[in-house]
Amino acid sequence: MRQIRRLYTFNRWANLRFLDALDGLSDEELGRDLKSSFPNVAATLVHLLGAEWIWLERWRGGSPTGFPDAVTMNSVARVRERWDALWADQQAFLEGLADDDLDRPLTYRTLAGDEFTQPLGDLLRHVVNHATYHRGQLTTMLRQLGHAAPSTDLVTWYRLAT
Repeated sequence: MRQIRRLYTFNRWANLRFLDALDGLSDEELGRDLKSSFPNVAATLVHLLGAEWIWLERWRGGSPTGFPDAVTMNSVARVRERWDALWADQQAFLEGLADDDLDRPLTYRTLAGDEFTQPLGDLLRHVVNHATYHRGQLTTMLRQLGHAAPSTDLVTWYRLAT
């Protein structure tokens, strides 16, 4: 569990670096269609947060049928507030796990209703990997908008964390 908790500390660090970088964008920049997996920075950011929430709900035994309402997350500050609360919930969940829990099978339903069973440890790792993928998209979007993107490489965090 030590390594999983470290990965989640890294993920939080990386997400906060992006929230700081995005905080200065105008509403127009946040909503500009940049033709990516999600049309704009705001939608990508809300997807990142929503995915982390969905997976936490699944780990707790739920099966959400959709993402949180994006209308309530209409600014970087609002997303940060929601992510702060989610972070606390994630930490509480992770603190309650033991090493043996990583191999425990977890059955969940996708948003489409399909059922899968996978080891909890694999699903925990997936969330961090998923976030890294979308932070890469945010990097490209920031550069398209003429802004610098923060470095969020895992090795950079390891250098800072030791």
